[in-house]
Amino acid sequence: MNIKHSKYKNTGILFELLVRQVTADTLNGVESAAIKLIQKYFVKSELGKEYKLYEALTKTTTLTESKANVLIQTLLESSKKLNRRALKKEKYNLINEIKTSYNLEEFFKTKLPHYKVHAAYYMLSEVQSTEALVDTDIIVSNKMTLLEHLSTSDINGEKVEAEVLREFYNTEVDKIKAQLNELSSQITDKAVQIKINEVNNIIETLDKTVNVTSDNIVNILQYLELVEELKTAHG
Repeated sequence: MNIKHSKYKNTGILFELLVRQVTADTLNGVESAAIKLIQKYFVKSELGKEYKLYEALTKTTTLTESKANVLIQTLLESSKKLNRRALKKEKYNLINEIKTSYNLEEFFKTKLPHYKVHAAYYMLSEVQSTEALVDTDIIVSNKMTLLEHLSTSDINGEKVEAEVLREFYNTEVDKIKAQLNELSSQITDKAVQIKINEVNNIIETLDKTVNVTSDNIVNILQYLELVEELKTAHG
């Protein structure tokens, strides 16, 4: 059996493209639909869980071959526990929503530094999810791609290289902190107040020496969701 890679179904590629679209939209001075899509499809979702597996690969380098093998196998075992039906539905809906906001062909033209790593992991995870006999050359080739990545040094790392994205992130942090302060002054429940203040102390803006990462994007969206939940729960 032959398995083909699909960038339209590759969770790692979809997330990274959306983050880069946020950068492009911010540079153009338009409200980014990509932010809302990340919040909707990658926070508390199967897509979010699967992206963490892709991210573990792109963030990790300079491992010994034995440790790299263990990491790959661990991630593939974790992928088997994901809800495949939910994943399929979320990807289908996400692509449809991307179509409504962006030109799909242009959206997928963006070059990604870890495209080969994302593609290799996608192929191996597809092998894991099928009971059919797959060509061993496909398995070996993609595993070698991952091993090569994991055993080399990656100085640059997986970072979004745009000062404008840092500015966007810091602006959102300031807005969230202001809203949390307002909520804290309005809520009478002392326990909730303490929790709000703890969260407020954790959230910090990034200085000019720090680039925005995909983790920062996900975190800020989770904080935005928390604010909305607090507003709903406390009127």
